[in-house]
Amino acid sequence: MSDDIWKRKEIESPCVKLCSIHPTEKICVGCYRTLEEIGNWSRMMPETRQAIMASLPERAPRLRQRRGGHGARVNE
Repeated sequence: MSDDIWKRKEIESPCVKLCSIHPTEKICVGCYRTLEEIGNWSRMMPETRQAIMASLPERAPRLRQRRGGHGARVNE
């Protein structure tokens, strides 16, 4: 008997299980995908998912700005 029947190829995902949508940038603070991308992920072609994953590092700097603390007070 083979266990191959129970094996399946998982969909590659950038998810890091830190799911929270940034209030102004509208992207996940964990994986940098948009809500639309997250919602459609399982229905996308592998090539589309790969292209999105390749673009995610470019989105990261959008979330690097501090929202509070001393830096926010100095810039007021």
